[in-house]
Amino acid sequence: MEHGDVRIRYEERGEGFPVLAFAPGGMRSAIEWWSAAPWDVPEALSGDHRVVLMDQRNAGESWAPVRADEGWDAYTDDHLALLDHLGIERCHLVGMCIGGSFIANLIRRAPERVAAAVVLQPIGLEDNRELFHGTFADFAEKQADQHPEATEQDWASFRDNLWGTGNVLFSVPDEAVARFDVPLLVFAGGDEPHPASASSMLAEVAPQATLVERWKAPEYNDAARESIRSFLEVHTPS
Repeated sequence: MEHGDVRIRYEERGEGFPVLAFAPGGMRSAIEWWSAAPWDVPEALSGDHRVVLMDQRNAGESWAPVRADEGWDAYTDDHLALLDHLGIERCHLVGMCIGGSFIANLIRRAPERVAAAVVLQPIGLEDNRELFHGTFADFAEKQADQHPEATEQDWASFRDNLWGTGNVLFSVPDEAVARFDVPLLVFAGGDEPHPASASSMLAEVAPQATLVERWKAPEYNDAARESIRSFLEVHTPS
């Protein structure tokens, strides 16, 4: 898909009510990064749903220019453009890692497009800003050759627009979470980029959120998969 000067690679699997899925991987969030999940999330979803997978801008095979004024809203513009391109008026969202921040901003911007959302170990701010600055620096170094249009100031502003806020979920103000009028199933994080405090805040503050604490260990995988299946089934519009 192309919109403006942005090119987005996407894939579709399965049939049914649509699910837009955001892979883990931080700024390298691309379809292949779903392999980092405890189970094959796209495969599990595609039995009942039309699953739309995508490489985020400047990850995988997607590309977008780097400019000083871009940040989380640029990603959300891509998400909405892809839904429009595919003729999808309303969908579920599923996201892991940075996908939680993508989901939060999409709900903030266009809640009418979202029936329900599943967030697996969202990234969050908890005395770890330097970690995100470091991963951004690595990303920018690897991407530099593909972006002759970007100055050092463009890269610095882009970084700060993403990771310079004081918001727990980065992409939305903390107070916005209390206005999320969308059912949420939140799977707890528990490491430096995905602190438990971020998933707990989302589950406690969003009005229709439920927290799942045990899910990553192999003995919990079957129950976690079933909880996602049943949650999406209950909240799929008739």
